[in-house]
Order: sequence, then C-alpha cells, then structure tokens
Amino acid sequence: MSGRTLSGRAAIVGIGQTEFSKESGRSELQLSVEAVQHALRDAGLAPADVDGLVTFTMDTSSEIAVARELGIPELRFFSRINYGGGAACATIQQAAMAVATGVADVVVAYRGFNERSGNRFGQFSTAVAAQVNTNGLDNAWTYPFGLGTPAATVAMQARRYLHEYGATSEDFGRVAVADRRHAATNPNAFFYQRPITLADHQASRMIADPLHLLDCCQESDGAVAIVVTTPERARDLPQTPAVIAAAAQGSGRDQFVMTSYYRDDIGIPEMGVVGRELWRQSGLGPDDVDVAILYDHFTPYVLMQLEELGFCGRGEAPGFIADGAIEVGGRLPINTHGGQLGEAYIHGMNGIAEGVRQLRGTSVNQVVSEAVLVTAGTGVPTSGLVLTR
Repeated sequence: MSGRTLSGRAAIVGIGQTEFSKESGRSELQLSVEAVQHALRDAGLAPADVDGLVTFTMDTSSEIAVARELGIPELRFFSRINYGGGAACATIQQAAMAVATGVADVVVAYRGFNERSGNRFGQFSTAVAAQVNTNGLDNAWTYPFGLGTPAATVAMQARRYLHEYGATSEDFGRVAVADRRHAATNPNAFFYQRPITLADHQASRMIADPLHLLDCCQESDGAVAIVVTTPERARDLPQTPAVIAAAAQGSGRDQFVMTSYYRDDIGIPEMGVVGRELWRQSGLGPDDVDVAILYDHFTPYVLMQLEELGFCGRGEAPGFIADGAIEVGGRLPINTHGGQLGEAYIHGMNGIAEGVRQLRGTSVNQVVSEAVLVTAGTGVPTSGLVLTR
C-alpha cells in the first residue's frame, strides 16, 4: 500500500441524531445543531474542539450558521458536496481527507431537513429544472415530458432492469420486506413495530410503473451528524472508533442526475466506479463484508448495487436476495436499522450512523461485524465507505 492512501488515516468517533418524524416543529438549522450536539457528546468532545464542518449543497443550514449556534470559535475547513443523496458518504470522505492531511483536527459532517413538513423531494418540483446550472439545463429536457419526480426517473431504469434480466416486482419487494423487518425492531425507526409482507408490497398502490408505494423511501424530518478525527486522537475518546478503511466517489460515462438513459448500460455504473475504488483502497472485497448499508431510496437500486459492487453477477441479484439472504441471519444482512424505507430518509446519513453502531456492537439488529460497507445515493454521481474496527 503506497504512502498516499487515505485508508486507516481517519476514524468516526461520534454519531448523533434527532428523532425522525413527519413534522419536527423546528427549523432545519435547529435540527442540524441538535444532531451535532448529540454527536459531540457521544464523542466526548466540545464545540471548541471542532475546526471543520461538511454538508450537502442541498442543505439549507450554512456551516457558519451551525458554527455560530454551537459556539464553535473558528473553522479551518468547510465543504459542501453536490448531487443530493450521492453526497452522503462523500461528506465523510471530505472530513477524512481534511484530518488525514492536517487541514483540520475534528470535522463534523451533518445533514438536517424538514423533507416531509417542508420541501417534499418526492413531489414534482419545477425548481429542479430551473436551477441556474447545467443540472437545471439537463432537467429542462425531461421535465416537460413528465419525468419530474425521483420515482418517475427511477421507473425508467427499473422497467429496463425487469426487461433485461427477467426480474419481477416481487424481487423489488423482497428488499422492502427486509428493510421493514429490521425497522420493526428499531425504536428510532418511523416504522417501528410495523413490518410488511410481500403481499403488502404487491398490494400497495402504483406510484410510477413498475414502482409501488412500498418501493419508495419515506419523506422524513430530522438530522444526523458524524464526527471524524485522527486514529491517534480517537484512542483517547470514549467510543470504539469506526476506522475509515476506504472512501470513494464515482461518476460514470455519460453521467446525468437521475436520467442517465443515453449510455449502452442504463444501470448504475457510477456505483461500480465507487466499488472498485473501495476494494482497492481497503484491500478487502465483497466476501469480507459482514453488513452492507445500501442506499435504498428505491428498491430496484439495491439490486443493481449488489451487482455493481461485486456481490453477484449482472442480473443475479434476484437470486442472491432470495430466501432471506439480506435479513439478519442471512449471508449479507443489509440496512439493519431499517434503511430509508423503514427508519427514515435523511439522505443516507442515518445509514452511516448505523454502520458505526454495527462496529461498536450497539445496533438493535447486531451482526458480528469487522467490516461494514455503506453506500450513498444512486442514479446520481455517488460515493461509498468501508468502515472497519
């Protein structure tokens, strides 16, 4: 391994979150500040220890506003990542690069929003096609034809997957059933004690054919924060650190945001870019992963991720997930917190927190974990992490 590697040079030492709801009753800034406070307490650190903040370009709470409210005296590093949910793991990558290079000592990544009671991502939004950037220009070609919601854009790829590989809607439903089964035992999940069956999935109303309601993630209010520092400093802090063994971003050929329909493979090759880099950095492979936290805004993308990341061959994911293989006790448990389908949709940041809990041994659906894979949003330029003990 060359001296230029990021692997092992940063660790997650604190996680924090608000409650997850459909009506928070607070501003997005307040939610973010609360989550950061919880994460710092978890890490045994104070606001004065923080000298870096990272979030999403879509977050409404600026780094300087969060710093003011927390009483952070100075920031030496701040950064924002583009592409919606694809930014989740990249915020941790940015934090890791900052502490590994000495640019900052303690960096907090945060994401907070009222995505149910405020700006609902699942609804048609003309603002997405009116952005003053090239993403807005790209969207302007598809929005007039009705491709104006995330579900509509994903339905195109989902239908192609069904056609190409002979998969069925029930294969998508098995992802939803697994996630909701895990959420049912998680008191912090919105769908706590509310599992579903495959019959429930099939009976749920159609949103954008072939996607049923239960193929689509929630809209949630809430916030999550993650504290990153050096392994050396982590040794003196109270929690078992989750070492960042690999962190990667990826964009594929002819990449668009949710509408990459103009390439020979209209799957998600950007996740293949991420996967290859994660395995290269960490020196691990799919067989070494104990738990996978796969971004599950829509169930078809979970199947595609399993294939792109090398857990199975192209078109083989329906067979791979059969017979409870992705539930606790199966060969590859996924989304043990319930995922964004079952716990909450916090743009993937709650999945990173669950990866940390698995390595600490504090998950409500604990698996013996030495290596955890976490991915960010798909259908967009994306990112991923491998966390180890």
